[in-house]
Amino acid sequence: MGGPHQVGIVGLGVISGAYLETLAGHPALRIAAVADLDESRARSAASAIDGCRPMSTAALVADPSIGTVLNLTVPAAHAEVALAAISHGTDVFGEKPLAATFADAERVVEAAQAAGVRLGCAPDTVLGTGVQTARAAVDDGRIGRPVGATATWVSPGHEHWHPAPDFYYREGGGPLLDMGPYYLTSLVQLLGPVVAVSGAASRAHAERTIATGPRAGDTVPVDVDTHVVGVLEHADGAISSVTMSFDAVASSARPLEVYGTNGALVVPDPNTHGGEVSMRRTGDETWTVLPPSAGYVDAGRGIGLLDFVAGHDRASGAMGLHVLEVMEALHRAAAHGTREVLSTTVEPPARVPLTALRDWREG
Repeated sequence: MGGPHQVGIVGLGVISGAYLETLAGHPALRIAAVADLDESRARSAASAIDGCRPMSTAALVADPSIGTVLNLTVPAAHAEVALAAISHGTDVFGEKPLAATFADAERVVEAAQAAGVRLGCAPDTVLGTGVQTARAAVDDGRIGRPVGATATWVSPGHEHWHPAPDFYYREGGGPLLDMGPYYLTSLVQLLGPVVAVSGAASRAHAERTIATGPRAGDTVPVDVDTHVVGVLEHADGAISSVTMSFDAVASSARPLEVYGTNGALVVPDPNTHGGEVSMRRTGDETWTVLPPSAGYVDAGRGIGLLDFVAGHDRASGAMGLHVLEVMEALHRAAAHGTREVLSTTVEPPARVPLTALRDWREG
């Protein structure tokens, strides 16, 4: 009845291509309109999608035929676009983070609740078979009672490959806000909400030199901490540690490990949807690869929107708000040497049943 769900995309940067690979042509929805500050880019994107209209952002969020606004703008614009759509009674699904600041994210959540509209937020990588298979093992007690986890992501910095890396070294940037949502959302999925954090942070360089592109050789000032280490206390008693860095050449550490009283799990890169999950239990001499037992198979960016349109809240605004508070609290804890108690909480969403590619592609 009524045809496929109508989606309008605001923001047509690089990430939009990954979303469109999953969403374009899906029978459950139709990309009805697109908007971007670069009008020529909007026209070009619309011309490649049957029946899609290029529009201004103001017109798109006010269009009553749009059921959900997919907000793929830069983080600084996330709250503005979301609030505009909400003011017109339109559901919103946005890229991470939910907003540039926790205060702005709270405004978005409160506005959505007051308007009675739904709010979703990336990352949706946690809905793939990687994290979901690990979640099933934890939920089913296969490693005993969870006691902790480690999450590690390091790189030498985006200036080595990005032609305009300035944003990553300004307020609102840094490794924690850039990559943290993937790892922290996974930790909440696996161990439950965070109640308090502590940590430390540093920056190895006062400026960075761009290595590629037309600005190669230019320097970028560093205004944020670029090596962040945190300790997260979860509501059920587990303790996890997080290392996020733009100051390290490389690491051989596993991206994510979970420890229990009777076993341990190695979880694949949470910036991807799939990958192998390995488990080793008490008495085992080797690690065993677990077959996928939960999650969307062969998923890509945009699966969270399909899940959202289907009526689920597995990639929710509430999760986005909680994870953003964890990150801001960790930065405060590092700056002031304090233990920061969180004001938000969130229930880990229902597990995703093992769902074959053809099933979600067919809607």
